[in-house]
Amino acid sequence: MLKRSLLTLAISITATLPAFAHLDPTEHGSIAAGLSHPLFGLDHALAMVAVGLWAAMQGGRALWLVPAAFVGTMALGFIAAIAGIPLPFVEPVILASVIFIGIAVALALPVPASTVAAMVGFFAFFHGHAHGGELGGAAAWEFAIGFVMATAGLHAASIGAGLALARFSGKVLTRLAGAATSLGGLYLTIGG
Repeated sequence: MLKRSLLTLAISITATLPAFAHLDPTEHGSIAAGLSHPLFGLDHALAMVAVGLWAAMQGGRALWLVPAAFVGTMALGFIAAIAGIPLPFVEPVILASVIFIGIAVALALPVPASTVAAMVGFFAFFHGHAHGGELGGAAAWEFAIGFVMATAGLHAASIGAGLALARFSGKVLTRLAGAATSLGGLYLTIGG
């Protein structure tokens, strides 16, 4: 009975996640909306986790450089959107980021930390632009604080998970998580 209740609760929560992905900042409070978007937008959450896993896999200075590059460039994309600077292909590039970074983790691409930072930074600009483009009439900086905090939190959690997975299985489980992330991005692209 308890297992069935927990399963029903889990299914109910999972089924409603897309509804929470894009809270209206003017209706729900701009910091809460900023926090919710990266956490409950599956495309954003998968990308943030993949970035953290890739940073963990790289180790060393990539542990701080890669997430800092993502968050910083994401903020620049946000500012560009708020300023009204158009950017083509925002959603397709966001989906491509999930697939590409997932594949990079799955293949354990041996590239320098600065190259990883540049690659995730490219994608981050589009993620930030999407956040700014969906802002509506809310207070921009409160919204930005929320999504920056959520993004940094997802990076930190996935770096921790990646480091823990590496201790347990070397790169095997991290690479499998990267492959799963990429498949999630492919699902969102084709049928999600």
